[in-house]
Order: sequence, then structure tokens, then C-alpha cells
Amino acid sequence: MSLTIRSIVIIIAATLGSALAQAQNSDDDLKVYAVNVINVAPFKGSYSGYGIYLGHGLIITVAHIMGHWAPFSNPRILIAGQEVPATVIKKGALDQVDLALLSVDETTLPVSLRLRRNPLCKSIPKVGTSVVVVYPERTVRSKIFSPQFIAPMYRTKYDTLLSEVQGSGSGAFDAERRCFLGVMSASVPIYNYQGPNRRVEYFVPASKIADFIPDKYRF
Repeated sequence: MSLTIRSIVIIIAATLGSALAQAQNSDDDLKVYAVNVINVAPFKGSYSGYGIYLGHGLIITVAHIMGHWAPFSNPRILIAGQEVPATVIKKGALDQVDLALLSVDETTLPVSLRLRRNPLCKSIPKVGTSVVVVYPERTVRSKIFSPQFIAPMYRTKYDTLLSEVQGSGSGAFDAERRCFLGVMSASVPIYNYQGPNRRVEYFVPASKIADFIPDKYRF
């Protein structure tokens, strides 16, 4: 390889590496919205999932993390490096609307977090669009997946999908618009897939989250 070609290859590799690093750093900025949900149910130990901070002390997660004992449970939220008690404002059900809305005392949160508002996406991007899945400790990239590849009986119920299975309660963000797309709910098998049992992830979309939040808590 000539010196000129070698130099061009090095420059291109360095440019791509810098672009990827910048994208990763930008994705990591979204981790501020991710929380751990620690639920303590009667006669059981603690178990946890994830959730997403919306603003004004409100956290959205999925109902199945809360279990069947929500009125008697004692959920706690690990947010911004501290564990705080939470109140269950509203809880759906896995076979209906798999959502739960929690609240924490906003005054216990850092000012930098209290000032944030997490915008909900107005629409779901087209199939193949890159999204960022956000956890408290990491972010991962995934893509919008077509429901045409799952069993016909599930396509109406599970119509918003990502191409890989994710953790319950983690959040999907539009990689370009940086708005909140939805919260992870359930893995779904790909229809008639030949080979290992491949599954994709259904997320409850922002439109259903907006409808789920009671009027007095909207902002």
C-alpha cells in the first residue's frame, strides 16, 4: 500500500472512529432519564426492573414489574445515584395496557434533574430507523422492526417493535429527534423463523403513555 493510500485510510478510520465516539457520547446523555425500579412485594424479596423519568417527579415503567400486589407494594426508585420511595399513581395490566405511573418527591432530586422535561415523540419512525435504548448504566442501539414478521394474531397488539430483546421498563428514544418513543414491555417471537428461537421486543408507544397519564399529571 502506497504512503498516500495508507494516509487516506488512516484519516478515514480516524474520522469514523471520532463520529462513532461522538454518537456514543450523545447517546449516553440520555441515561439521565433512566431509573431502576425496586419493588418489594409481600412475602417476597425485592426485585427490580427499569423505568424512565418524565419530569415533575413522574416515572413511567411497565405494570408487570409491579406484580399483582401494587396497592400493598413498597416501590423504591434508584435515580441520580440515590434511592427514594415512590408512590404508585396508576397501574395497568400486562394483558391490557402494560404501564405503571409512579411519582417521587421532586424536592429530593438534584436541581439539574428537576429542570428536565422528557418530550414524548409524536410519531413512530419508519421500519429500520435507528433508536437508542436507555438503561441507567448503559445505552444500546437498536432499530424499529416490522410487525409483519411476527404471527398475524399478534400484529395488532404488538405493533411497535425493536429488533432485539431489551430489559423490561427500559426506554427507547429516537436517535435523531431525541424524543421518548416508549417503554419496553414484552418479547415476541418472530413468525415461522427457521433456526434458533429469535425474538424481538414490543414497546408501549409514547401515544399510549400520553393517554395513560391522568390529566392532572400532564405537562
